[in-house]
Amino acid sequence: MAVQELRCERKSVGGFLGWVERVGNKIPHPFILFLWLILIVWIASAVCAFFGVSVINPSTKKVVVVKSLLSAEGITYILKNMIKNFTGFAPLGLVLTMTLGIGLAEQVGLISSFMRSTMLNVSPKLVTFSILIIGICGNIASDAAIIIVPAVAGMIFASLGRHPFAGIAIGYASTTAGFSANLIISGTDVLLGGITNEAMAIVDKSVTISPAANYYFILVSTVLLAIVGTLVTEKIIEPRLGKYNGKKEIITEEVTKEEKAGLRKAGWATLVYMVGLIAILIPKTSFLRNPKTHSLVPSPFLDSLIPFILFLFILISIVYGKEVGKIKSMADIPKYMSAAITGMSSYIVLVFVIGQFIAHFNWSNLGYVLAVKGADLLSAANFTGIPLFIGFVILTAFINLFIGSGSAKWSLLAPIFVPMFYMLGYSPALTQVLYRIGDSPTNIISPLFPYFPIILEYFNEYDEDAGVGTVLSMMIPYSIAMLIGWILLAIVWYLIGIPLGPGAPVR
Repeated sequence: MAVQELRCERKSVGGFLGWVERVGNKIPHPFILFLWLILIVWIASAVCAFFGVSVINPSTKKVVVVKSLLSAEGITYILKNMIKNFTGFAPLGLVLTMTLGIGLAEQVGLISSFMRSTMLNVSPKLVTFSILIIGICGNIASDAAIIIVPAVAGMIFASLGRHPFAGIAIGYASTTAGFSANLIISGTDVLLGGITNEAMAIVDKSVTISPAANYYFILVSTVLLAIVGTLVTEKIIEPRLGKYNGKKEIITEEVTKEEKAGLRKAGWATLVYMVGLIAILIPKTSFLRNPKTHSLVPSPFLDSLIPFILFLFILISIVYGKEVGKIKSMADIPKYMSAAITGMSSYIVLVFVIGQFIAHFNWSNLGYVLAVKGADLLSAANFTGIPLFIGFVILTAFINLFIGSGSAKWSLLAPIFVPMFYMLGYSPALTQVLYRIGDSPTNIISPLFPYFPIILEYFNEYDEDAGVGTVLSMMIPYSIAMLIGWILLAIVWYLIGIPLGPGAPVR
């Protein structure tokens, strides 16, 4: 079985992206970078608190002031919550949980053999487009897709002889920059729709939108973003990267008889697992359905997707591993899982400072004040029509660099912009669409985004010299292209006047 194990020598490329990579890679290690950011937040909070910087909550009309992290109260908060900020960092549990399942599958060779059996003879453009569609629709599994898709996409590209950086990049772009699009109604639609209706009640309680209010638009958006992502990958990213000659071992030969047998049994195990799960979900009284509406969106099932995905990975990894001889006893399972977790040690160390930074930033109310002040500036500009739409999208995209939570940002912005747009004659469904456009594309270029470090870790698996600049230079073309493409789609949609979803006109 042939294995590639070469030194990675990526060709040096000039231009703007080359400059971004060179400058970005001179940024200190992310651990040091976040230490500096923590210090900046401390100082900024103290200065703003000294000058009494505050805003009015658009929903409750209560005054929100910036709190100093260098005050007695702030220092007490820092010390008292240091461990909680680390262990309570939401992505940490998700990343480590998924690493147990994906790592086990990788260690026993399941992922490698599956990719070689299905992807090696597929058209490169079809592979790229398919990964983008899967990643964009991955938000049905919430943030789990951000962990799974980039890692697997990198492996697929490497197995095809394509640069794994491009695979990781389209996996990250699709799951994160395209988070607000989908082919089906997801939990995101329910969550945002609820916040929109709450904001709409400020001016007119009789006007509400359903979770499907943006469905037509996000359906078309999914295809559009996949096309844009494919073009960026084929025309910009891969030509810039050149051929991958890396140190990571990549199996490129045909699947063996034993591996084929293992894949067949793993496939049957997957089928049995899915049939059993569907059988549990079918009854309207199922404990995995919403206890009030008996629907699946939202429901305990969607809230429990991570454990279900983990159990599936463990099941098929054991079945495959036993068939090919990788798992000879049950003791081999924790051994392989431990090996997978060992590779995440640097990420765990980094999470310690990231958790502190995000917690301190939120406690100080700096992010809240930034969002409301930005909204006030846009409102004061007296834009209407398309200039207003573009301004709102750009404002959201900018705030998104600092506040990663989509629901948190919408909770701040909706009470301001939903009534404002409504008074100007625009549907709350349109306001929500514009927010969704701005909410996603800039996630991938923000080092403050909680999953940015894990993507950097994926890059380092193939090239230990890859840094923050490497990731940014990969992701900027996707961010800009997807944002522009999405804005243009919204403008055309508005000008034509097509409903955004069932019973949801643009005006």
